[in-house]
Amino acid sequence: MEVSFPGTALCTRDEPEPPRLLRNNIAKDTRVSLRARLAGGEALSRQRPGCRHKVTMEISGLPLELWRLILSYLRLPDLGRCSLVCRAWYELILSLDNTRWRQLCLGCIECRHPNWPNQPDVEPWSWREAFKQHYLASKTWTKNSQDLESSNCFYLFRRKKDRRVLCVGPGCEFENLRSALVSACVYDRIVLLPGVYEEQGEVFLKVPVEIMGRGKLGDVALLVSFDQHCPTVRLCNLVFMPAWFTPIIYKTNSGHVQFDNCNFENGQLQIHAPGTCQVKFCTFNQSTINFHSVAICLLENCEFVGSENASVTVDGCPSVDRNWACKHLSTLAKSCSASLQMPELQTHCSASKLESRGPLLTSVRTCEIVVGGDPGNTLPASHPPAMPKKGCEKGSDVAGHLQGANKEEAATMETDSSDSELSMSSENEEDDESMCRLPYQAHSLSHMLAKVIDGRPQADGLAALPSDYELKTLQQELQKDKEAQSLANAMQGCLVRKCLFRDGKGGIFVCSQGQARVEGSIFQDLTYAVRCIQNSKIVMLKNDIHHCKTSGIFLRLGAGGLIAENNIHSNCEAGVDIRKGANPLILCNRIHGGLRSGIVVLGNGKGIIRSNQIYGNKEAGIYILYNGNPLVSGNHIFQGLAAGIAVNENGRGQITENVIRENQWGGTDIRRGGDPVLRSNLICCGYSDGVVVGERGKGLIEGNTIYGNKGCGVWIMSSSLPHIANNQIGHNSIYGIAVFCRKDDANDYLANQGGNENFNDEGEAANWENDLESEDERVVIRRPISVALVESNNINHNGGEC
Repeated sequence: MEVSFPGTALCTRDEPEPPRLLRNNIAKDTRVSLRARLAGGEALSRQRPGCRHKVTMEISGLPLELWRLILSYLRLPDLGRCSLVCRAWYELILSLDNTRWRQLCLGCIECRHPNWPNQPDVEPWSWREAFKQHYLASKTWTKNSQDLESSNCFYLFRRKKDRRVLCVGPGCEFENLRSALVSACVYDRIVLLPGVYEEQGEVFLKVPVEIMGRGKLGDVALLVSFDQHCPTVRLCNLVFMPAWFTPIIYKTNSGHVQFDNCNFENGQLQIHAPGTCQVKFCTFNQSTINFHSVAICLLENCEFVGSENASVTVDGCPSVDRNWACKHLSTLAKSCSASLQMPELQTHCSASKLESRGPLLTSVRTCEIVVGGDPGNTLPASHPPAMPKKGCEKGSDVAGHLQGANKEEAATMETDSSDSELSMSSENEEDDESMCRLPYQAHSLSHMLAKVIDGRPQADGLAALPSDYELKTLQQELQKDKEAQSLANAMQGCLVRKCLFRDGKGGIFVCSQGQARVEGSIFQDLTYAVRCIQNSKIVMLKNDIHHCKTSGIFLRLGAGGLIAENNIHSNCEAGVDIRKGANPLILCNRIHGGLRSGIVVLGNGKGIIRSNQIYGNKEAGIYILYNGNPLVSGNHIFQGLAAGIAVNENGRGQITENVIRENQWGGTDIRRGGDPVLRSNLICCGYSDGVVVGERGKGLIEGNTIYGNKGCGVWIMSSSLPHIANNQIGHNSIYGIAVFCRKDDANDYLANQGGNENFNDEGEAANWENDLESEDERVVIRRPISVALVESNNINHNGGEC
């Protein structure tokens, strides 16, 4: 074994050339001795115990920097042999992580930067480990278990047999790809020289082969339509474009195909069960990939750009008929998702990784309420981002006084780096101000807001505020919810990890009982990010979904799944849209900065919404209507530019143990047949009323703490039929409970609460009443009432009389 120097094929472009004197010394004095040390060190150490100490002393005989320079020119097999000599050599090889291992990883044409495409400027925690994963992935396509059925001996012979390398191109043995495939044997490698290769007919792959392009990505282009009829195939470092006679670039109905570091242009990939695929470090430019009833397929570190339809379509229930690769892909997917497995197996993330998720992910976990003093200055212990100043303008003179008070209080709030996410700034600031302005016709009691006295009475007669309003982590939620735990551990259908979807119509479309799992991906500047319909299931963990032209996530027609720890923000409509019997679990997300509502539940939609941070949306944080009936529990809903939770148009829902604070409109607003259960919530520090029950509003409002709002604690229309019992209502600026007889203009209010939401999206029927079920299992048995009922409430220290 000899040390290689610059100028040989082993050296990469960015390797520094050692000084001439150093090269001469190494060549003259070290090369032969290094051969003996590396090749025979381990054998000698086994024969004589003192030899291991001798090798260690020889390592210490040279400066560490010099050893690193020498070893930086070794090939991969030599580095492996060195690491097996002794502990000192092993640690020395590990110390090359940011030098030689980085060069090997980035110099491999089979892969790209380990964090491409989402974070290519962030280095992995270990370049050696990243290179190891790339190396192993390049070998797994040959692990065809069908070869093991007859005898293990045949498997050993096959692995020892040298694979042939068939070169295709000008001056080579084969001039075109088809002729090379005819001559190829099992597991041979076909290397394509730079150029464009076109086939006039469909190419059938009948034996397992590896097809690889030479040179940089883009040097080799294929205008070919492949149809796979063999157990396994691997394609690497190629650009695929559709042939003139079909848009389908590749399809398989049974075998496993692996794509590494490829580009797909204006074409389609089709994978039918029991076929499987693994796609890594690939770019899909105006291209799509369709999965039909696949048991498991894996997409990692891919980029999808400019698709005219959904970039990834998952159609059909996962097949029970599985090929040989399913077991391998399941193991690989579970190892990549180890941090999301059973709660007892969780590992603590490093502080740097938590910080990269955004400041609010770890900071806003509790809500600290100060009893006494000015409740308007009350903040959570961790100081969430302040309200954008330009987003709070009102349309009336009375509201102008309120706006002045809001700005004064907003100025006292500490802000952090997440302010920019809520500000929704653009080059045209005047347009932003007009878009954020919220004109409305105020309540008849709103004129009293101008007379608010700065000093607040002390909370002598108010019982202690609840102190246990803390957001649970996903691990805590999984521990108490077996269904959520089962979904988090599910590994079926299409698995998408660390991918980027941008500048197209749709990201992922799941239909007809399909299943998909999406982790650590980014969806931006799309029409929609994810659409899940027809009893399909989707698991979305730790994704970033922003700047969609409609809603971020759509769930329809009995769809379900788990949506957890995602950052959903700055979308043009709702962050999550649930309709037509969809029933997902929505846990521990941040949903903020939306141009409309945070979460919309309607058309008999259901869902469990727990432990989310919902803030800074221009309309209601959660909007429930048209018989929507979710379970909303343990969320922090704050600093919205409208109501915290709005329940209208016969909406229902069980709303319990939430913190609803600092919203511009009522903490909870119930109108037009809305009939929720509002129990044990903390509704505080709002810039208007705590609870508003408007025209024909209903609902059970029980056991809530309604504190420190600038309007009334509870504002009731005489035409409404609420049941208000056992609440603590105190330190509100006007009345504790006010009953107003004149009909309010609900239409003006609804215009600011999502009344103009595009509920007739993509051709769906607007007449929701015809689509609703007659009954729902979430019917809460409660006392029937024929008039508004107010009983057993603790009302004190409010600005006006009750």
